[in-house]
Amino acid sequence: MYESHFGLQEAPFALTPNTRYFLRAPSHSESLELLLVALRQREGFIKVTGEVGTGKTLLCRLLLNELDKEACTAYIPNPHLPPETLYEAVAEELGVDVARCANTHQTLKALNQRLIDLAMEQKPVVLVIDEAQAMPEQTIEALRLLTNLETESTRLLQVVLFGQPELDVALGKDSLRQLRQRITFQTRLSPLTKDSVGQYIRHRLTQAGYNGGELFAPSAVKVIWKASGGIPRLVNVLAHKSLLAAWGGGNAQVSRKHAMQAVRDTESARPVGVMGGRI
Repeated sequence: MYESHFGLQEAPFALTPNTRYFLRAPSHSESLELLLVALRQREGFIKVTGEVGTGKTLLCRLLLNELDKEACTAYIPNPHLPPETLYEAVAEELGVDVARCANTHQTLKALNQRLIDLAMEQKPVVLVIDEAQAMPEQTIEALRLLTNLETESTRLLQVVLFGQPELDVALGKDSLRQLRQRITFQTRLSPLTKDSVGQYIRHRLTQAGYNGGELFAPSAVKVIWKASGGIPRLVNVLAHKSLLAAWGGGNAQVSRKHAMQAVRDTESARPVGVMGGRI
């Protein structure tokens, strides 16, 4: 649409998580490093929380990519499942032929054997669950029981939970205190700072092929930061609409006016105060 006008090879602010566009902002970089260190230490449960749009799914994909050569991973993107289905999903992810299992007992037995086989191969196994706040309470408890599968000296399964803040509420229930006590590391993704929003926008433009001067005026970046609250997903939406506004007006740079147009067109954006014509 506007790519050729601004010298871009592709749309820089697509909402689909793409690890190539990952910016190592402090909060996100620290969270990734903590995850890798904790998993290499063979910790049991690790929890990552963050508000909607802060980049949990992107971080999840980065983690899976990092672990690709050193661990066997199972990824469950939608854990709103009954316990039996969760067991089957994990088993399938780890290469178990669940079609040969007549019931849950056989599925668990086959899964346990698969975990033991991988342990014999010195291959750590990591289960990554996205949108973990959607798990029913019974499934969360079933997940805890699943991690009881271990040998005398080796933990057979490590679990990373990615979820919205509602996950903390769910795990705060007294009935889930046993799982809560097993969470040895936890981290929370923070919104981007004003400086990080500017870096984020420039980084994504560069990854999309832009090699010119400052495409977004500092005043436009400030509007986007204020209106998005530093939430990456909202930054993407506002930056995309700002580019559309600039392109529609035949302008070579995104100005504050274009960013304000984007804010007015985005229901989820925070209102930007105006004083003397400036924010």
